[in-house]
Amino acid sequence: MVFPDNGSDDGLRPHTPSPAGPSPRGRTPRTGRIPPDRPRYGRGVRPFEESSPPPPARSAPVVLRMTDVHHGYGDRTVLAGASMTLRAGTCLVIRGDNGSGKSTLLRLAAGRERPRAGAVTLDGRPADEDDPRQRAAVAAVLEDDAHHPDLSVREHLLLVALAHGLADTAEGVVDGALTEHRLTEQADLPPDHLSSGQRRLLALAASVVRPHRLLILDEPEAGLDRRARRRLADRLRAARARGVALLVACHDDRLARAVADTVLRVTPAGRLVPDPPGEEER
Repeated sequence: MVFPDNGSDDGLRPHTPSPAGPSPRGRTPRTGRIPPDRPRYGRGVRPFEESSPPPPARSAPVVLRMTDVHHGYGDRTVLAGASMTLRAGTCLVIRGDNGSGKSTLLRLAAGRERPRAGAVTLDGRPADEDDPRQRAAVAAVLEDDAHHPDLSVREHLLLVALAHGLADTAEGVVDGALTEHRLTEQADLPPDHLSSGQRRLLALAASVVRPHRLLILDEPEAGLDRRARRRLADRLRAARARGVALLVACHDDRLARAVADTVLRVTPAGRLVPDPPGEEER
């Protein structure tokens, strides 16, 4: 998957070789760009699109389903007839303007709220955060990153891992998550001593040190720099390959294209439609 050339080299797309063959010095004669056998991405950052997301598993079991969901707050209607299906090993990205209802949809999926009408089901059962079966299957990072201020980063992750039954493997899983999220040097610090981006990484790390088949992320790219977003895309693609279902609300177009096999947009009328136009909803 390659993004359109917008005329700028921002370090996230590869140089495109000229149709003409390379000169004896190894560069194309008209543009001076490096030929494809020696790609260069600028400032050491490879693009999101270097590895496309795996193909959707259309025969995989349905993990999450929303059917004609209506929801709102007071007199305000947020969702009106929203429907979607999410299968194991697939990623559905939800787009929309601020306040359009993306976070509401994710809270419904996580079972933190119940719709006014319609159905939200996880493995065929009504989504309910208090159901032990759902707590064992779903990990979520929603808009508020809740931390334990009296615990260090490592202690926080260990608490989450132990609370979800990892027992003897907890320390190894936590060490791996600290490494993957570039938090090893901050492991003994309290969350309040982290930057906003590092606190976001801590929340993401906490979501993966527990068993899960469905991962729900609300704007996981918030506060992350370009390299951290690229690493996030790598981790999400790897989760898909392991069969995890991903539901992600996202404003970053490049991240969305790098990880999703389906992108839907919440309209002002509270419905879900394909985005970009013409893409079929599964």
